[in-house]
Amino acid sequence: QVQLVESGGGLVQAGGSLRLTCIASGRTFGTYAMGWFRQAPGKEREFLAHISLSGSNTYYADSVRGRFTISRDNAKNTVYLQMNSLKPEDTAVYYCAADPDPPRGVGPLGSWGQGTQVTVSS
Repeated sequence: QVQLVESGGGLVQAGGSLRLTCIASGRTFGTYAMGWFRQAPGKEREFLAHISLSGSNTYYADSVRGRFTISRDNAKNTVYLQMNSLKPEDTAVYYCAADPDPPRGVGPLGSWGQGTQVTVSS
């Protein structure tokens, strides 16, 4: 099992940027894909971004493509989500996921972090 801890959320004005960090422990970090999801109040959890084991391949939801960038540092057991040009509709709790299985969940050996709140003011 993989344990995940997110950080980096907070309050930011529209148009601003934040970088989320997720540190993993447990299984060898470079042996599974990673992803980011979010969940806004009253809405279903939404897939945002996926990165392959080595970090060489990424893909994004249409809602964040061109604004958000996922990356990973396998030497530091860490995955990042750089978020630029933030909008009020990006307000949500953001979760990192090990072994993501979009659109909603994780695979049989996957796990979730505890989440970090991102609030974008207009």
